[in-house]
Amino acid sequence: MEQVVSMQTGFPAGGKKRKVWTRGVVNILLSLYALVTLYPLIWLFMSALKSNEEFHSRPFLLPSVWKWDNIVRAWKVSGMGLSLWNSTVVTIASLVLTLVLGALAAFVLSRFEFKLKPFFMGLFLLGMLIPIHSTLVPLFIIMKKVGLLNTYGALILPYAAFELPLAIFVVAAYLVTIPKEIEEAALIDGTGYWGIFFRMMLPLSLPALSTVAILGFLRFWNDFAFALVFISKPALKTVPLSLSAFATGYMTDYELTMAALAIAVLPTIVVFLLFQEQIMKGMTAGAVKG
Repeated sequence: MEQVVSMQTGFPAGGKKRKVWTRGVVNILLSLYALVTLYPLIWLFMSALKSNEEFHSRPFLLPSVWKWDNIVRAWKVSGMGLSLWNSTVVTIASLVLTLVLGALAAFVLSRFEFKLKPFFMGLFLLGMLIPIHSTLVPLFIIMKKVGLLNTYGALILPYAAFELPLAIFVVAAYLVTIPKEIEEAALIDGTGYWGIFFRMMLPLSLPALSTVAILGFLRFWNDFAFALVFISKPALKTVPLSLSAFATGYMTDYELTMAALAIAVLPTIVVFLLFQEQIMKGMTAGAVKG
């Protein structure tokens, strides 16, 4: 029998049908994966509007009575307004310090050649291998001696220090892809290295900087261990510390805990949705050359 050939594509009609079926199966699988990925968030927001009894008796079902007052009570009991302010100050200050120092170091390591370059690259790589929480005790001793405990600096400085290696490698990998002819042309026109950095390299590396900013934001915003060890003043507590107000050694108020978690997770969702395109550009930069 003669094989039927599509008049539009020139390919066998059976092959076109198989392609449509394959695409449909892939779309279904991706949709299921997205649902599985998003379900924890859906479950969190459902649980935030349940009573304690319903949280245990109907954990995976919609609330029979939507308790919107859980959000208000959680906000008041945990002092969420003050905690959100403290977390915002610490996160923004840490991000600014990380991005400025990381971009400067990445610019030098990616655009210049010098004898100690391999040493510094290895040093920053070593910084990525050190377990962060293994440094809590020595950092606490240092903070106590220099008088930084119970201050914003007790969180800002360690956050920036531990995020710098990742920032340097991500931004440096992106800057390597920028042709050096642009830099040489700017030097011929009389632009100094500071001008090249601030006027050219910094704007061009925006996707990589956005990636670092998102990853850093998630780490700084959600950190609990450093805030627990270095902060004891109620006026300086961050969002993760405020969430612990609903749990004691004997019981946990799940309806308020879930409501507070729903409030705390909203900023991370908004930030990610706003910068998701920049994240993908920064993560894939330098992956393909030629």
